[in-house]
This record gives sequence, structure tokens and C-alpha cells, in this order.
Amino acid sequence: MKSIILILISSFFVTHAFADIVPPKKDKRMCELFTKKAVEYKKTMRNDEYAMVTLHSYEKRAKLYCPDK
Repeated sequence: MKSIILILISSFFVTHAFADIVPPKKDKRMCELFTKKAVEYKKTMRNDEYAMVTLHSYEKRAKLYCPDK
């Protein structure tokens, strides 16, 4: 039983570590989605730290999915 739990925990951590290493594929639809979200969010965002983190998250994801950025 202990070995099964150890195997499950190990595979969980290896899977998440591998997901961080492999970048997402360039996807035009996702690029447009996050670029649009960032532009729209800038228009209505508040002036606090949480809003800035949200904006940076949208911009980071747009950069990951856009082939030219």
C-alpha cells in the first residue's frame, strides 16, 4: 500500500515538473483571446496590485501563445 501511494505521489510531481518545462504550442486563437483580454482589461482595470498581476498574467499568456511575440 505504501509503495502505491509513493508511486502516485512521485508521478504527480514528475508530471507537474514536466509541464513547467514544456512550453505551450503557438496557437493563433489563444493568442487573440489573451491579447483581447489584456486590451479590454486595461480599459477598465483598477489601480491596485491585484489588477496589475491580472494584467501581467494576460500579457504573459498572450506572449506564450503568439508566434510573433
